[in-house]
Amino acid sequence: MTHVEHHAPVSCVPGLATPRRPTFNRLLAGLPPDDLGRLLPQLEPVRLEVRQALFEPNWPIGHVYFVESGLVSVVAGTNGHGLVEVAPIGCEGMVGLPVVLEAETSPHRAMVQVAGRALRMSADDLRQAIGEIGALRTLLLRYGQALMVQAAQGVACNGRHAINGRLARWLLQAHDREADDRIPLTHELISQMLGVRRAGVTTALGALEATGVIDASRGCITVLDRAGLERASCECYGIVRAEFDKLLG
Repeated sequence: MTHVEHHAPVSCVPGLATPRRPTFNRLLAGLPPDDLGRLLPQLEPVRLEVRQALFEPNWPIGHVYFVESGLVSVVAGTNGHGLVEVAPIGCEGMVGLPVVLEAETSPHRAMVQVAGRALRMSADDLRQAIGEIGALRTLLLRYGQALMVQAAQGVACNGRHAINGRLARWLLQAHDREADDRIPLTHELISQMLGVRRAGVTTALGALEATGVIDASRGCITVLDRAGLERASCECYGIVRAEFDKLLG
């Protein structure tokens, strides 16, 4: 396998070579202004393209990404059974948590599912910053705990709950990470992320659409009734949301 930084280059955003503007990433925005100012010279704005890999299984993680828009999935593969999502990451988080936990590689892949943008930082610069900026270290460790709760709850959810509730939970997570009610998602992508057959996703989407909470058109899901979608979800969405709110505000 070719190293991700060779076969999946990240496009720099024109006109934003040095990010001196407020960040749309909630982790960075939660830092004291002076600490954020110390990081800005090392943060490079980049575009995130659909299906782009930000790190590959068992390859050194060279950069981390503070997502500002779009959706990235950390996915795990099993022989002969395709990919299943471990955790979604959007503007609330960072891609590359193993670096924070003093690991150089991961057995998983980070893949862009919805195009967007991020602030990229070298893994070495992040390691140095964690050692020098206490507020950053605390924030990223809290984020790591929240992400682990999300992944663990996802395992429980996939093993115990019916597809309709799981689908509603996943759509809510995607909606949380998007600024628009229209989310570019295909049936195939959702089936891969949930680890179920595409036909099952189509049936579950039809059931949600019949209640008026979403509109499912080709390649796009539109959230019409957020409160109704929350009622359709299993309790796992609320558990994870509460953990993020408690740890990160």
